[in-house]
Amino acid sequence: MIISFRGVMMGVLTIYQDNYTDSTVISNRFIDEYMQMANDAQLKIYLYLIRMMSARLDTSIGAIADKFNYTEKDVIRALKYWEKNGLLLLDYDERKNIAGIHLMDSATPSVNMTMGAPSVGMTTYPSFVPAVYPDGPAAAPSSILTETVAPSVPEKPNYTAQQLQAFKSDESTARLLFVAEQYLKKPLSTGDMRTILFIMDKLGFSEDLTDYLIQYCVDRGKRDLRYIEKVAISWAEQGITTPKQAAALSGKYDKTVYAIMRALGKTNMPTETEVAYIDRWRKLYGFESDVILAACERTVLATDSHRFEYADSILTNWHKAGVHHKSDIKSLDENHQRTKTNRTMASTNKFNQFTQHDYDFDAIQRSLEKKMLSN
Repeated sequence: MIISFRGVMMGVLTIYQDNYTDSTVISNRFIDEYMQMANDAQLKIYLYLIRMMSARLDTSIGAIADKFNYTEKDVIRALKYWEKNGLLLLDYDERKNIAGIHLMDSATPSVNMTMGAPSVGMTTYPSFVPAVYPDGPAAAPSSILTETVAPSVPEKPNYTAQQLQAFKSDESTARLLFVAEQYLKKPLSTGDMRTILFIMDKLGFSEDLTDYLIQYCVDRGKRDLRYIEKVAISWAEQGITTPKQAAALSGKYDKTVYAIMRALGKTNMPTETEVAYIDRWRKLYGFESDVILAACERTVLATDSHRFEYADSILTNWHKAGVHHKSDIKSLDENHQRTKTNRTMASTNKFNQFTQHDYDFDAIQRSLEKKMLSN
């Protein structure tokens, strides 16, 4: 089925759907594999597209932006995000404007139709920033200087049942899978085993490194294989090939750093820039973790992007205002609210333009009476 949507700014959008049904249906695969990684804007826009398609209703990029109070750039970024994840394909006109959207079936592995040959099971992973050392490579720990350029990460194949069976049949692999189940406290699903196979097969992790990887994530309270896969990709991009190198990398940061990362919605290995922010808050400003986490909480409620910069502005202002403990924040907020209220009252006082004086009206009255009697 083809439905043409007339765009306000971008022209006609033609949206195709592989499987039409007279209801808004979201597959379990979308919930299990895609929902966790998407932000609010991406989820809203994707679900809205499904809803509009199911109801045969017109829409446009401008209309979607108005619907959710986003900019058109926000909508386009969300569409490109889902295209990179294989859930839709975008058509462009001669001016490079989006002219059509092809919705893919999220219940089955996607097929990349934008390249010459189809690539079954295409999966796009989050971008992880390799560690950058401001003083040059010599400042980095020698144990992780095994690669000068981060290797590219291969796509995750759609392993067949026969490949999985062969993987499980190997004696060393069977031992690792058993240990993984003990770490994760659950039987491994087929998807879990595909992830572990990808980590060892395509990312090149040894049995020891894979064992360390799972233990490392579990120690941080993360038992989701999607999270474990993200950490594995990050390590692969940074050239980690042994448990010793991984320990040297992860040992650079204490638990407080990871707590701050989580509070800001970050699940990746902290970059040098992010660590520099955290060091400034803790060492230069001298803030305890509860003050920093309070700033993180306000940041998450205020913005979905540039969270480190936003949190830094809050903590810088608190530092200038003399905040030392979490209790100081309440006093600062109360003072701010009083100042704001006084300004509002002053701006609405119609006599505000006159100079106000304190007068002793009783003394004035007595003076007038005295003058009258003397006359």
